[in-house]
Amino acid sequence: MNVSLTRELETLIEQKVKDGMYSSASEVVREGLRLLQQRDEIREAKLNALRAEIKKGTADLEAGRYKDGAQAMADIKERLLARRPKHG
Repeated sequence: MNVSLTRELETLIEQKVKDGMYSSASEVVREGLRLLQQRDEIREAKLNALRAEIKKGTADLEAGRYKDGAQAMADIKERLLARRPKHG
């Protein structure tokens, strides 16, 4: 495999090896790819969780399990007031 890098990336890799953080340029690239894979897996998990919540919300709407805006705001206000410390 042949990969072209910008001069900035080449310098970064060279510096990581020079600093002793990695033993070779290949090791730096492998670590970068592992981190990219990890980030992608986390992103995918978050998207799947979001899709599940959307599906749940859609099912609730279709089943009539929802509150209108005024009722939702009243419930929020009630919860906030209940959290307020009691003085007196």
